Amino acid sequence: MDLIHKLQQVLEQGSDEEKELVRLTLQAIQQRRERQSAYLSGFMGLAGRFVDEDTYEFRVPITSFMMNRAGIVHGGITASLADSTMGSLVNKRLPEGYDAVTSELKINYLKPGVGKELISRARLIHKGSTLVVSQCEITNDRGQKIAFATGTFYIIRMGK
Repeated sequence: MDLIHKLQQVLEQGSDEEKELVRLTLQAIQQRRERQSAYLSGFMGLAGRFVDEDTYEFRVPITSFMMNRAGIVHGGITASLADSTMGSLVNKRLPEGYDAVTSELKINYLKPGVGKELISRARLIHKGSTLVVSQCEITNDRGQKIAFATGTFYIIRMGK
């Protein structure tokens, strides 16, 4: 059975969850093409904004893609969300020609990831010439704290 036939079968006979995964896959591909972002960012639907001068935010709907077998957001997804939020903030604060990569990530899981959406907010703690430290708090749409993370990012010059 070829890919087109399998896809058609899922769209015609698949569960709502399977159809949602197809939609998320297409979203990830489109976002990658438009923004050169990671596929994972597209699956999570990451689109950030500054809520104030110092705070960067992602708001993402909780989808079946994110869930573990217990019916809560998978810890790895929560960590990826924190890492992505902090990394985006750090990279937006760097001059042209520089990028930052995660060199350390610490996360504390506080409550199960449940609800309709996750809100991830990051702030800078320290910005040096080679290292940047950031913190991130993730809450759900009910205002419950889901996780708290810190990250260290190594600054690299692009093209080297």
